Amino acid sequence: MLPERLILLRKEKELTQEEISSKLHIGRSSYAHYEAAERKPGIDALIIIADFHDVSLDYLVGRTDIRNPYRK
Repeated sequence: MLPERLILLRKEKELTQEEISSKLHIGRSSYAHYEAAERKPGIDALIIIADFHDVSLDYLVGRTDIRNPYRK
């Protein structure tokens, strides 16, 4: 579920893998591996990605379909 969410969120912002990895300060090849499910990001990278997209970690990893249950 994580790769699909990463792709969806990146495309919603109309960013390339190169652009988003630069904004997140993650190597492009690492980010590409996350989207291709060839590598799993660590918790620090997950937090950075979730914060960037303003979604919860649970949404990012597919535990819920509610993007940010904490936002009012």
